[in-house]
Amino acid sequence: MVLMTLEQSQSFLAVAQHLHFTPVADALYISQPAMGTQLTSLQTERLLIRDLIESDWEAVHSYASDPQVTHYMPWEPHSCEQTTNFIQKALAMQQEQPRQNFELAVVLKAQEQLIGVCGFRVSDLYNQQGWIGYCFNRHFWGQGYATEAAIALLALGFGQLSLHRIIATCDPANVASMRVLEKIGMYCEGHLRENKWVKGKWRDTLLYAIVESEWKLKAKQKNNSKP
Repeated sequence: MVLMTLEQSQSFLAVAQHLHFTPVADALYISQPAMGTQLTSLQTERLLIRDLIESDWEAVHSYASDPQVTHYMPWEPHSCEQTTNFIQKALAMQQEQPRQNFELAVVLKAQEQLIGVCGFRVSDLYNQQGWIGYCFNRHFWGQGYATEAAIALLALGFGQLSLHRIIATCDPANVASMRVLEKIGMYCEGHLRENKWVKGKWRDTLLYAIVESEWKLKAKQKNNSKP
């Protein structure tokens, strides 16, 4: 069982809602990934994935306040105050001991531009399970960035945190998110009917998951296919 203080629980709920948790590049470098320490960064071919900082506010607000971005999310477009609260609660998570929640800025390395946020939660430490989620500025949709970031999150969860199973959820109408989860090797394990009351109506949820052995096999097959 994962135990949290009331403050930690409130912080996670705010961040999880932002990322659409219902309660993840070929080249990957992970700096200081150990459980219970502050994450420095994940790096892929095109992306730097790092902890959020206060100066990320403007870039985060630019997508979090966009109605097109929030269409499938359980939250309405953010006010300035809501974005500030989200950043502050994400910063508070960085002080967890041991650390089990990672709220990460996704930055284009070449341009040093924040294009979205992805998240990782160790949801059940005893059973070695985790959650992933992501939310991107719509001007960067359709370019493979969500897939690249999600692959990095899987490497963090399985390769560095030694988890056994990682899950993600999405709205059945969110075809783009479904494709991301399928591209990274996740399987749809269930369709939960009308399990969430969101924006004045009941909505369904798709549950996706991948286990460590599947992740290792996929990585092995990819390496074997390289010339």
